[in-house]
Order: sequence, then C-alpha cells, then structure tokens
Amino acid sequence: METPDVGIPRPLAERMTMAEQYEYLRTRVVRRRALVTAGAVAGGLLTGCSASAGSSDARPAAAAAPRVPGSAVRPFGRHLAFGSDPRTRMRVSWQVPFAVRRPYLRVGLRPDELGHRVEAEVRELHTPGVRGVRPALEQYYVHAALDGLTPGTTYYYGVGHDGWDPAAPAHRPAVASFRTAPARPERFVFTAFGDQGVGRAADANDHLMLRQRPAFHLHAGDICYADVSGTGHTTDGYDPAFWDLFLRQNEPVARSVPWMVTTGNHDMEAWYSPDGYGGQLARFSLPGNGFDPHGTPGAYTFTYGNVGFVALDANDVSYEIPVNRGNSDGRQTAWLDRTLGRLRAADGVDFVVVFFHHCAYSTSQHASDGGVRAQWLPLFAKHQVDLVINGHNHVYERTDAIRSGRVGRAVPVGGATDPTRDGIVYVTAGGGGRDLYAFPSGVKDSYEGHVTRHEAVETFHWTEGKDRAPETAEWSRVRYTGFSLLTVEARAGTSPRLAVSALAQDGRRIDHFEVRRGG
Repeated sequence: METPDVGIPRPLAERMTMAEQYEYLRTRVVRRRALVTAGAVAGGLLTGCSASAGSSDARPAAAAAPRVPGSAVRPFGRHLAFGSDPRTRMRVSWQVPFAVRRPYLRVGLRPDELGHRVEAEVRELHTPGVRGVRPALEQYYVHAALDGLTPGTTYYYGVGHDGWDPAAPAHRPAVASFRTAPARPERFVFTAFGDQGVGRAADANDHLMLRQRPAFHLHAGDICYADVSGTGHTTDGYDPAFWDLFLRQNEPVARSVPWMVTTGNHDMEAWYSPDGYGGQLARFSLPGNGFDPHGTPGAYTFTYGNVGFVALDANDVSYEIPVNRGNSDGRQTAWLDRTLGRLRAADGVDFVVVFFHHCAYSTSQHASDGGVRAQWLPLFAKHQVDLVINGHNHVYERTDAIRSGRVGRAVPVGGATDPTRDGIVYVTAGGGGRDLYAFPSGVKDSYEGHVTRHEAVETFHWTEGKDRAPETAEWSRVRYTGFSLLTVEARAGTSPRLAVSALAQDGRRIDHFEVRRGG
C-alpha cells in the first residue's frame, strides 16, 4: 500500500482553519490515488452516507471480510458512557485489532447468565500514512446501545463477534459489570480530571479513581495526546496508535465506570473530518442530546440524581487556540443558555455542574481564556451554576467564589459557599497524568496541610487577538503542582450539598470545600 507524503508545511498550516487543512489533505490524498481519509470514512459510517467517488476502500467495517479468524481477534479497550438518561441507558464501546463479522454484546443480571444479545455497530477509522514518518493505520471501534434498563441495577456484560462468544467458558473471566443510576439516590460520588494521556502517572490516577468507587467520571478534555501539538494543525508527531495504548490503559476502570469525556485542544485531530472531530465520533458514544452532535460532539447534558451536568466544547469559543473558534456559529452558546435554564427549572435538580477544557480562571501556563469568559460566564451567572471544572493547565488550582469577575466570597480550604449569594467556584483539575506545568515565577503552592500566605498572583488572560493581557488574580485560593484527582460527593435530602475534595496521587487530600444553596 502506498504511503503518501501528505503533511502540510507548518507555516501554511498555522494560517489554515481546520476545514481548510482537511480539504488540503483530502485533495492531496486523492491526487495520489491513496485511500480516502479517515474523516470521510467515519462521516459516512456515522451519517449513513456513502463515501466519495474515487475512495475504493471506503466501506462500512461491518461488511468487511475478516482478515484473521474471529476466534483470534480479542476485543480490548472497553469503555462505558451514559445515554441521555443514566437510569435506563448505557453505551458500551470497545476496539478490535482487525475487522470482524457481526459484533455484538451479551448482557444479563448474572455473570454466568448473559442471555440477552444486542447487535453492535463498527466505526472504522482510516488514518493515511506519511512517508518516512508513519504507515497508514486502520482502527475498528465497536459500539452497542443498551436502552430500557432498570434503574439502580447491576448488569453484567461481555463483548464479542462471530468466532468470539463472550459467554463461552474460556472468555467468562473477561465479563464486566456496570450499575445504572438509581431513581433517587440520596448520595453518590463522581470524579473528574483532564489532561491524562498515556503513562505511569495516568495509570496511577486510574487506580486512585477506582478507590473512590465513583458512579461515573468526568474527563475535561485532552484525553489521549495522540496529537502532540494541540494547535489543531496537522503535525508529523500525530500517532493514532496512541489511542490503542490509551484504551488498553484505561480499560480496568472505564469498563465499569462510565467515562464522560469532552473535547480539549489536543482532541481536535485535523486528519479527520473538516472540524477535526471524526476521531472522537468514531471512538466514543456520548449522550448526543446537544444542539448539534456533528458540530461539537463534546457538548451534551445528562442528569444523575439531584445534579445536572453539562459538557461543553471550549474550542468553539477559545481566544488562545482559535482554529475552531466559531465552529458552531453561536449555536452551542444558545443551546447552553436553553439547557441551563431547563436544568435550573427541573424538579429534583439541586445543583448544576459544567465541565469543559479551557480555563475560565487559572494562573498557570495557559492562564485564562477570554473567549470562555466573554461567551459563557454571563450564562453561568444568569443560571447560578454551582461548580465549573476545567483542565488545560496541568496543575490543580481552585478559586474563591467569583461574582462579576471579582471575589464574591473567600473560600479557604474547608470552607463553604452559596452560589446564589457568593458566586461560582472554578476548579482547574488538569493533573490527570500529562507532564506537569508550573505557576508564575515566585508564586507558591498553597494546599491543605501546606497553606501559605494568600497573595495576589500576577498572571494574564487571552484576548480576541490572541494577545496576553496582564491580570492581577486575587481569586487564586488553592494551588498544587502535582498529579491529582477531583472527587465530589453529592447529597440530596433536606440539606443538599456538594462536598468537593482534591486528592494527590498518593491519596492525600489537598483541598476540600462545600457548595450549598440558600444556606
């Protein structure tokens, strides 16, 4: 198979939008009579459209002939996500190293009785090679939708295909389980971080997460780092095989804990689809209840117990990394306004938590994004959002309660805040496993057990012209330079609250505070 040289010269790529880069790559590949790019393949599979003319290898993976016997193709990389209702809908995804026939999932109420069979969908992702850098790569992602489940119930499941029956005795040790959301949980725990990648620290955070026994995990973007540049431009450093490593690494936790991801700047992969999201659409099955899942697939909402969650794609509004800015033409922000209003008016929803990648308030390397502030902070204030979780900066940092851009209430370690009166606390949970950043020169860490004198931090925020505007941050309350994990206990009842804690990778608590409404 020919491996074309389809890289874009860096000076040219940096002047291109994501769509322009994709079109450049697509036409270069077609001229060289190479295979169709992965974005066209993934787009055809996901929308039901046929591939473009001249794409001889564009075909649904489910119809492709197996390259090896099914009995020799071991599934791997299982990961869960909720459907639109965590009480009754679950999405199970996995990967196979070769094309298979008739993939499916078996599910039941006992590990030895997987009597119900559900057909699965294959999404094939083709990445063209770059001569002298990497060969072309085929990846096969499989997805099964489980609907009509019973709330508060543990289910057992196995994944397979022709030649690989998960109910067979030899494969029974691989059977996994998940639990649907109870109808009215009085208490539950969820965890969160961003900027994970592949490696020892990332794997250690997975083990720390499992010890918290979370109902689900929020991933605030920059998931795998197959794209090392993070600028939304094609680079020779892009290696799609990193996704295989990532899914293998995370399978011990993601096979039983729903993994609710959103889109970071490193997750815009210009090789796939005009907007760089073809890879995300192939690898993950998310609730899909956002305003336009093909415009920003990382935007969606779900409700678990007394908490409404909203995931956003901050690439759409970012001043710092503008390659996809305006991608939704304002539709994501309009959808956010409607969604926050609906959640705030919903019976039984006490709290609203929003998570996305780029920071609204942070003092570390990337600092704060003025585009996020301009587009979304007025809506957070309008609807009294209770907690905002970001990644992007590879540290842990937590603000006081912020109201109208200023400190509305100091929230020291162990403190409490009421968003209806004080404003919103913003947490940067970027210590998921990727190489750590630092705070500005001379700024000290300050965290539980190591609280230093509270002083203003001289930092900056990004402006619309991609310039850095100096800023004095009075709001930086807790700072920790280390790998970490956010864990939140939500309680319902007569005194609802969110008990928020941050844990260092060795399990030490480095921060905690509570969010209460009207108290």
